[in-house]
Amino acid sequence: RWDYLYRYYDRYSSTGGFKRMLNQGNSCENTLIPYIPTVTAPGLSSIYSGSVPAISGITGNTWWDNELNRSVYCVEDKTVQTIGSTSQAGQMSPRNMLVNTICDELRLATNFRSKVIGMSAKDRSVILATGFSANGAYWYDTATGNWISSSYYMTDLPKWVKDFNSQKSVDKYYQAGWNTLYPIATYLQSTADEKNYEAKPFGTKFPYDLKSFTGKNYGIINTTPFSNTLTCDLAKSAINNEQLGADEFTDFLAIGFSSPDLIGHSFGPNSIEAEDCFLRLDKDLGNLMDFLDGKVGKDQYLLFLTADHGVSQVPDFLKENNLPGGKSDFAGMTKEMNEKLNELYGKKQLITGIYNSQVYLNHELIGLSGLDTDSIKKWVMDYLSAQPAIARAIRLDKLAETTLNKTIKEKITNGYYPRRSGDIQIILQAQWMKGAVPAGTTHGSWNPYDSHIPLLWYGWGIKPGKLYRETYMTDIAPTLAALLHIQAPNGSVGNVIGEVLK
Repeated sequence: RWDYLYRYYDRYSSTGGFKRMLNQGNSCENTLIPYIPTVTAPGLSSIYSGSVPAISGITGNTWWDNELNRSVYCVEDKTVQTIGSTSQAGQMSPRNMLVNTICDELRLATNFRSKVIGMSAKDRSVILATGFSANGAYWYDTATGNWISSSYYMTDLPKWVKDFNSQKSVDKYYQAGWNTLYPIATYLQSTADEKNYEAKPFGTKFPYDLKSFTGKNYGIINTTPFSNTLTCDLAKSAINNEQLGADEFTDFLAIGFSSPDLIGHSFGPNSIEAEDCFLRLDKDLGNLMDFLDGKVGKDQYLLFLTADHGVSQVPDFLKENNLPGGKSDFAGMTKEMNEKLNELYGKKQLITGIYNSQVYLNHELIGLSGLDTDSIKKWVMDYLSAQPAIARAIRLDKLAETTLNKTIKEKITNGYYPRRSGDIQIILQAQWMKGAVPAGTTHGSWNPYDSHIPLLWYGWGIKPGKLYRETYMTDIAPTLAALLHIQAPNGSVGNVIGEVLK
């Protein structure tokens, strides 16, 4: 969330990353995501391609493919194998993305002499960033606690990654546990610890004893701030061992920090856990910038920081404070609609499901049964419109005829790719979200809490200051292209943010 920059500003260190970027760099204060759904995969592909899901094809983390007639994970690729583990977590590649990235354009511009390396705990967060021609993309295998890759990129892990894995640093963090960085009584920007509406992945309150996970559960580290620190450590190792920034050809290091997302989902944006995560990330970023200053040279590197989405407040937190909000059970609605449609038409599963807040009809079954698609769509529209949590239900094939705020309409259009999109778009009321679980929260809407993101620029080529006009996630890649004097990615629809350039 953009407001994290200022919510905790007084608590960030003067030597940390956030204050350094805010005070010495340039901050685009009103940067928005121009599409829905505001989730990770479309976010990363849009940041690095300057495109939108309607062009990139990355319409969600998962979508229903209308041609394959099955659900598809955004970076799945069964034609490749895991490198660095015996699990299937490496059967991934960027092949589902239909456009290239700024990283690909940098490689092309230097006749592949520039290096592109990326790392993130999440596979999709690094694969969709580094693009098709990356020298290395690494993600965290929750089954083994190792950083792995895919045979799409390489036949074996580099020695430096193997050496890093052999340290099993995750166990060190488990042994230390997670306590607040500062005395818990000083976390005045957060609600009290131990709320019933927070998830409890490893206990009920601070301090969290993580020793029992050592050697058993390598995934839970991602719901602590220490996953960020591990990612930073791997990034430093990459800079050293890949000699990034050491010659005349510009290199690109793409780093994805996944802890804020997982902590946000579990505890919500008003939690002590979220505050502590960002106070620790501030220190991690400061340490990384100090490392870059020493290794590459101050003002000899360009750094940008942004987010793939924000997060909504936990519904029960809102209720506790007399604010509107709630959860809408999409799975339950799908079940009820299919039952009622079966009563009307004598056919089961006329609705395939709801993905990315879109209802997908089972067109194969409708066609084989000789049913009228329009009448089924009308019934579904009437059902959805009667639900109190739903603000609007919109037929995507008639979006142009829909009377709707132009901002929301444009975001729907930018998120619509026919082969991978549904039939009816659901727009929830403000502060309502999909899901039925009693604890935690999520994201995905057009609303500012999900779509207003930070965008900070720092270092080489950047003019310090603040910019308050509206800018977009899709403006990042063309701005980088302008700075580097290279072509914008092939699906880019963004604009150069000239005000941040010297």
